[in-house]
Amino acid sequence: MGKIKIAIAGVGNCASSLVQGIHYYKDKNPKDVIGLMHWEIGGYTPGDMQVVAAFDIDRRKVGVDVNDAVFAGPNCTKVFCPDLPQAGVAVRMGIILDGFSDHMREYEDKYTFLLANETEPDKEEVVKILKDTGAQIFLNYLPVGSEEATRFYAECALEAGVAFINNIPVFIASNPQWAARFKAKNVPLIGDDIKSQVGATIVHRTLTDLFKKRGVKLERTYQLNTGGNTDFLNMLNRRRLASKKKSKTEAVQSVAGRRLDDENIHIGPSDYVSWQKDNKVCFIRMEGKLFGDVPLDLELRLSVEDSPNSAGVAIDSIRCAKLALDRGEGGVLAAPSAYFCKHPPQQLTDDEAFHMMENFIHKCQDKVREISDYQQREGHQISTKK
Repeated sequence: MGKIKIAIAGVGNCASSLVQGIHYYKDKNPKDVIGLMHWEIGGYTPGDMQVVAAFDIDRRKVGVDVNDAVFAGPNCTKVFCPDLPQAGVAVRMGIILDGFSDHMREYEDKYTFLLANETEPDKEEVVKILKDTGAQIFLNYLPVGSEEATRFYAECALEAGVAFINNIPVFIASNPQWAARFKAKNVPLIGDDIKSQVGATIVHRTLTDLFKKRGVKLERTYQLNTGGNTDFLNMLNRRRLASKKKSKTEAVQSVAGRRLDDENIHIGPSDYVSWQKDNKVCFIRMEGKLFGDVPLDLELRLSVEDSPNSAGVAIDSIRCAKLALDRGEGGVLAAPSAYFCKHPPQQLTDDEAFHMMENFIHKCQDKVREISDYQQREGHQISTKK
C-alpha cells in the first residue's frame, strides 16, 4: 500500500506518543495487539506511517531528528518504545504567533521554548516543505488557544493540497467558511479537538447518554481535570480556554436528553499539578432524579496517561484521511470528525458516529478489495496469454 507520509505541527507529548506508537505496533502480530480500535483500515496498518516533516519552536527540538525530539524536554509522557531508529527528518522552526503564551516565561527554569537565532517560516516556505517532502497529511498538535497559528498551518495545508487533521479546539472543520474552502479544493479535513480513547469527554458523554436512555433526568454536572504536562501549564492562561470549554461542553450537551442551563454544567480544565506530569486525573459528578423523583448522585474518578490516550485515536484518524485521499474525496470527513473529535461540524451520539465510521471504513475496504481482485484477474489473464 505504500507509506502514509505525515507532517506534524507541535512535537509535544501527543506527537511523542504517536511516533512511538507507529514503531511500537510496526512488527506486532495482529493477534497480540492491545490498544487499537482498528488494526487495519483500508489495507493500512500503524507501521505504514512515516513522519516526513515536523515543526516546533523549542530550542531542544528544532534541528534535532524528530525521533530524538519526541523524547526531549519539556515532553514528559510515558516512554513505551524507547529505541526509535533515526528518522532522517530534522524538526524545523515553526511559526510562533499565538502558539506561545507569555505566562510560560514564568517557568523558564523548566521550559525554555523559543529558539532566538532561528527565523520563523512564512507560508510559502512551509508549503514548499510540505510539497518537497511528499507529505500527504498534516496534523495540528499546537497548544490550546493557538488560534492564529492553527489558521496559518491550515492555510499551508490548503495551498499544498495536504489533508489537515485538527487535533485541538480551534474551530476549522466546524467553521462553515473553512469547511467550504477545503471542499472547494477537494482537500480532506478532520476536526475539531481530538477525543481520547477512554478520556474525560468520552466517559462523560457515555454516562450522560446512559442517563437519557434509562429515563434519568440529569439536573447538573461538572467535570474537573488536573494534569502536569505543558498542555495544562499552557491552560493556566484562562483567556486561551474559550474554545476548549465550548468544545468539551458541547460534546456533553449534545447527548443529553435536554440541554442544561449554563449554571448547571461546568466542564473544563481546572488546574496544573506539576508532579502529575502527563497523568491526567478527571473528576465527574452528575446529579439527577430517577423513578418517583428520587435523587441520584454519581461521582467518578478517572486517571489516565493523557497523550497515549489520544494517540490511539490519531492513528485511526490518519488512516481515514489517507483513505479519503485515495478515493479523491475532499472537504470535511463527516464520519471520522464525528467519531474522533469533540467539536465536529455535526454532533452525533457515539453509537451513531461509530456506525457511520464503520460504513466509511468498509466502503474504502470494499474498494481496495475490488482493485485487488481486478489486479489479480488481470495478472492471471496476462499470465495465460503468455
